[in-house]
Amino acid sequence: MAGGEAQPRVRLRQAVLVARELEPVAGGLRSALELHEPFRDPGVGEFGLTNAVFALGDCFLEVVSPARGGTAAGRYLNRHGGDGGYMVIFDLEDLDGARERVRQSGIRVVWQIDLPDISGTHLHPADMRGAIVSLDRSRPYGSWRWGGPQWTGKLASGARGRLAGITVAVANPDAVAARWAHVLGVPVRDGGRPTLALDDAEVAFTTAADTRREGLIAIAHEPPPDRRGERLPIEVGGVSLRPVPAGELS
Repeated sequence: MAGGEAQPRVRLRQAVLVARELEPVAGGLRSALELHEPFRDPGVGEFGLTNAVFALGDCFLEVVSPARGGTAAGRYLNRHGGDGGYMVIFDLEDLDGARERVRQSGIRVVWQIDLPDISGTHLHPADMRGAIVSLDRSRPYGSWRWGGPQWTGKLASGARGRLAGITVAVANPDAVAARWAHVLGVPVRDGGRPTLALDDAEVAFTTAADTRREGLIAIAHEPPPDRRGERLPIEVGGVSLRPVPAGELS
């Protein structure tokens, strides 16, 4: 920015999986990454869901599951043919600017809330492609109400490790990357596949085999120092958990 001003921060704060059965996937995720006891958010009942939210460093991994019929999550499971990646939540310092870009682009907002410590804006997946995208702003920046009481309006820390990035499969990676980049206010980097470079993480886009398989397909995580020899990905809930060396994704 002109005058050497710092760019407003855009962080990948939470990746969300959807599962027909919550506990097996939540248990698999917790075991694979040595996560702590999850937060169970009663607020997701508004969407007909139950959930488990795990803190990884100061970011989050969540599993949601339909608790009743007729939910968007249930329809996604039917279209997708099973469990998989469902939603991506970003923490933006300049949320007002992002909301204005959403409005100007004609992207539909399906849910919005403004609370003293956090704001949230869910964008229609048919307009964004690949996942439900949520634009949020934490106050103070780095707190995270969706992580539970210990994160509400204050900073905390979760299990060891770091959420380093995600991969989203879509029919047209270049077009979808450009749309996400415009909304978030970040550039697209093309090193063989379109990628958004955020603060401490990246969002990569790849080609989906067909539209029914569009979605969040991989989560990159940086293991803690005593587990950094890990190299092989494992699959949990239809998503590949891929360990990456320290500093490989930033």
